[in-house]
Amino acid sequence: MKLSVVLPVHNEEGNLRPLARELDAACGRLDREYEIIWVDDGSTDGSRAVLKDLAAADSHHKLIVLSRNFGQTAAMAAGITAAKGDVIIPMDADGQNDPADIPRFLQKIDEGYDVVSGWRRDRKDKLVQRKIPSWIANRTIALVTGVKIHDYGCSMKAYRKDLIQGVALYGEMHRFIPAYAKWQGGRVAEIVVHHRARGTGATHYGISRTFKVILDIIVLKFLTTYMNRPMHFFGGLGFISLLFGFLTACWSLALKLLYAVSLSRTPLPTIAALFLIVGVQLILMGIVAEMLMRIYYESQDRKPYAVKERLNLSDAQ
Repeated sequence: MKLSVVLPVHNEEGNLRPLARELDAACGRLDREYEIIWVDDGSTDGSRAVLKDLAAADSHHKLIVLSRNFGQTAAMAAGITAAKGDVIIPMDADGQNDPADIPRFLQKIDEGYDVVSGWRRDRKDKLVQRKIPSWIANRTIALVTGVKIHDYGCSMKAYRKDLIQGVALYGEMHRFIPAYAKWQGGRVAEIVVHHRARGTGATHYGISRTFKVILDIIVLKFLTTYMNRPMHFFGGLGFISLLFGFLTACWSLALKLLYAVSLSRTPLPTIAALFLIVGVQLILMGIVAEMLMRIYYESQDRKPYAVKERLNLSDAQ
């Protein structure tokens, strides 16, 4: 099985050469072919020149240069798309992930797992800037997805190519791939990895990223749970809104008939009308979403299911 290591890079000039030497040492000991794909994500320091030198000196090192800074997920997606390996291991280019852990990831993949996630149990990061946001994000993701992984934020993971290259990555979606794989019936494992303190450069993470992750969780939950039945989501909310509107209207009428409270002296009629209007709009939105979902599948000849294995069937069946 060929191995592809994918490293998004943004302003990591001082970390690249030492990391490249470690990668060569770790991958060179493996009994398999390998490639190291660097993706320069709009670096403004000397990272691009260093990466070009590495690619020129050794054909194992390959380089993709993006036209500007698109973000870690986009850079990772570019590297994964270009990867030729049967197993793909993304990792950070800041030197905090240890290439010596690569054989342990491959061992788990060889045991039959589809995704192996790294767990930075002993993190060498600042408490407020990195550890607390990561803890919040991990607990939130595990709660929403139902997939219990300690460290979703660890970039160092191993994926089978046939699984990862079928996943569209947007926003911060790269961290949710283990949950996606689990929902699709894949086998997910987790191993403790060695985490190191950053050598040079500045971190690109912070508390603000936690809020972006939460928004991406909402998108992910909708796409995985309601993608094929959006009316159940929008229609359910619509009926709840209609119910509140109906109850509020009944309340305002009861006050009028039983206690002679003028409808103009209470906000209940306005609230009832608001709930009723929103309820109707949500149901109509569900209808539109259903139409768009059907157009999405039929225009691309996609199927709302995934086949894991076929026996005694031709490709045409």
